Amino acid sequence: MTRSKPAAAPDRTPVRRRIRGLDADERSAQRRRQLLAAATELFAQQSYSGTSIEQICQHAYVGTKGFYDHFESKEACYTALLTQITEGIQQRVAEVAGQTAGQEWPQRMRALVAAFVHAIADDARLAKVTFGEAGGISPAVEAQRRSNRRWAAAFLNQQWPQPDPSGDERKGLALSLATIGGMFELVADWLYRNEEPGDQDVVDTLVEDLHHFLTVVIAGRRDLSDQPAPLTW
Repeated sequence: MTRSKPAAAPDRTPVRRRIRGLDADERSAQRRRQLLAAATELFAQQSYSGTSIEQICQHAYVGTKGFYDHFESKEACYTALLTQITEGIQQRVAEVAGQTAGQEWPQRMRALVAAFVHAIADDARLAKVTFGEAGGISPAVEAQRRSNRRWAAAFLNQQWPQPDPSGDERKGLALSLATIGGMFELVADWLYRNEEPGDQDVVDTLVEDLHHFLTVVIAGRRDLSDQPAPLTW
């Protein structure tokens, strides 16, 4: 007599409840996006200090508990937003660097400057949040800003049309960091002077100013490399 096989044990895997087509993880990710979008709008419109967590939640249509599921404080929310914007800028500039790798430096430099400017100015809120609000918020935010500048300096150091005339890697990076600081100060001043930074003519002005600044810095580096070696005693 052939024994029948025992019935398979029922599948007791919990069913993931879907609401509006989204499971719990997807809904959580959506709430985070809504909170960051609301923070972008409010920080740009009424400043970091003038915005409360409650306002962010109301603007995002997310409860306060939902906020604290993702961010332990308003500062943490701002840091996450700064990271998100910075990653977008870095990706856009790196893509243009790859696309222009074979071009002459003047055309390549203009393309890189334009990519940077458009990454922050096509949506003027991004420039306001990153360059108009970041200073002096907290040590954690300042550490994030410094990290962003060091990344930009290392990136610029790889793009120069000729090596640093000192032949010293540390000095080369220091010059690149100082150059980035100058560029970022020009952006901050541009924001301060223009009520409508998203206007195309205003954006083009920033591109021209940054391009001129880099042209002068590069000319100075070139002049240094053409100088005779210093006397040794």
